[in-house]
Amino acid sequence: MAAAGRRARTGRRRWQLREADPSAEGKPGPAPHRSRDEEVSSEEEVESAAAGRRRREEAAAEEEEVAETPQEKKLRLAKLYLEELRRHEEERAEEEAVAFPEDLVGERLKEAVVSGGVGDRRCGGPRGPLLARCVPTARAAGPTATPSGPGREVESGKKLCVVPGDKKGTEGQPMGHTAHVLCIAISSDGKYLATGDRNKLILIWEAATCKRLYTFTGHRDAVSGLSFRKGTYQLYSASHDRSVKVWNVEENAYVETLFGHQDIITGMDSLSRECCVTSGGRDGTVRFWKIPEESQLIFYGHQGSIDCIQLINEEHMVSGADDGSVALWGLAKKKPLALVRQSHGTQGSAQDLQQPYWVSAVAALLNSDLVATGSHSGCVKLWKCGEGFQKLEPFCDIPLIGFINSLKFSSAGDFMVAGIGQEHRYHPCAPFSRA
Repeated sequence: MAAAGRRARTGRRRWQLREADPSAEGKPGPAPHRSRDEEVSSEEEVESAAAGRRRREEAAAEEEEVAETPQEKKLRLAKLYLEELRRHEEERAEEEAVAFPEDLVGERLKEAVVSGGVGDRRCGGPRGPLLARCVPTARAAGPTATPSGPGREVESGKKLCVVPGDKKGTEGQPMGHTAHVLCIAISSDGKYLATGDRNKLILIWEAATCKRLYTFTGHRDAVSGLSFRKGTYQLYSASHDRSVKVWNVEENAYVETLFGHQDIITGMDSLSRECCVTSGGRDGTVRFWKIPEESQLIFYGHQGSIDCIQLINEEHMVSGADDGSVALWGLAKKKPLALVRQSHGTQGSAQDLQQPYWVSAVAALLNSDLVATGSHSGCVKLWKCGEGFQKLEPFCDIPLIGFINSLKFSSAGDFMVAGIGQEHRYHPCAPFSRA
């Protein structure tokens, strides 16, 4: 009886164990016991997967590097270099914008005009008085030059040196010009001064002492434009003989002659590149000369004689014509990026006899968006170049009476000088008695 009772109790315990573990039903036996040290967490599984991906990516990169050809490597390095240059240019542009905000210069010019902060400096010329008007935005000082020879101090109007003109027939003597001086240029370091006249001569002066150094001959008509390449002593000259000549002033040497214009050249300009731009009068073209290649780019857009031109930066320029238009150019396009017709208005009483005021002078504040134009309409107009140099917007007017034959911003942008005469330098007409 006792044995039977023990067997019954044992059977009940086994049945109770089977009821308590229903998941074990139908299985051959209990799963083997796993110790705590053998357990694997989900975090370890994720880390293991990430490590596997990193190993695969490193292996793929190594395979790509091994498979990269020398040409592909050069291309990759070139792209990296260009990206580095782009970042450097952006940083430099930001620094320049902070150091010299363009809009601030225009606002200061506008304030100077409104407040009457405009000064006149009268300089005697070979055909009567000339008026140089300074529009200050800060303290203005430095030398300038007059048609009879260098030069004056802008702030006080004090004469620093005068070289008297000579009589005809004395061109070989080391004195001054014997005909009207049409153009002046000074090297960027202020060492040399070049002057050109109607007698086909270019005279080179030592700017500090006004000593005449050299005489350049070779043009067959009046010398109408001079420009030193910035940072060098390379001089470009333009003439009514329709040619452009290149000179080395330091070595007192002629370099070469370039041809292309079909009418007299009325103006020229240059910056740091070994290039220059010219306006071709009534041939209706603006030309960009690539000196080393001895080639040229030709631009069309004005309908009249193009009388003046100025570079804004290495890629853009502005020009004016006697049809009253002002054009904004880019080197990538042979038509104007922007063209303003009748920029200074019209003159004449009857509707059918009205004619536009000629644009006789242009100036640009270097590497900015500020442009100035002059005429005989009674004012100098300031313009702002729109975004991307796609348009010209009127900014303000500076009252001036007479023919504005030249305009120039100072290199620092703190003032602008206007040369005013009683008649146009190329097209004589009824003089202004009040100029």
